[in-house]
Amino acid sequence: MTERPRLEDLVRSWVNKAEHDLLNIENNLVAKEIPWDTVCFHAQQCGEKYLKALLVFYRIDFPKIHDLTELYALLPKDLRLPIDPRLLDRLNPYAIEGRYPGVWEPVDKEEALQAVEAARAIRDAVRHPLPIACLG
Repeated sequence: MTERPRLEDLVRSWVNKAEHDLLNIENNLVAKEIPWDTVCFHAQQCGEKYLKALLVFYRIDFPKIHDLTELYALLPKDLRLPIDPRLLDRLNPYAIEGRYPGVWEPVDKEEALQAVEAARAIRDAVRHPLPIACLG
């Protein structure tokens, strides 16, 4: 019989994946040629994985979605995270736009850096209520 992973380990695995997205961002930002759309995609993914880590911590099931606003809405109502909902809205489009070709406008440096700032704000807000054992 396979042992179920401990809650802390599951949360830590989501946190680690989110941190990998931040590492991808940091690596891209020092590249000779910077793919701004990829930076935005990883910013969205970082926010998504951090929100999912918090949902796992609170034992809240979530659907397989990428919508940060919907994920945030699943959190306990009494949990007060200092996250401006506009940050979630700003990152949401990059779940698709950063991965696939389409008719959307190209991402420029300023837009990408705002996405990174949004991802870091979500990261900081989510890490605060998590126990240190979950932060890897």
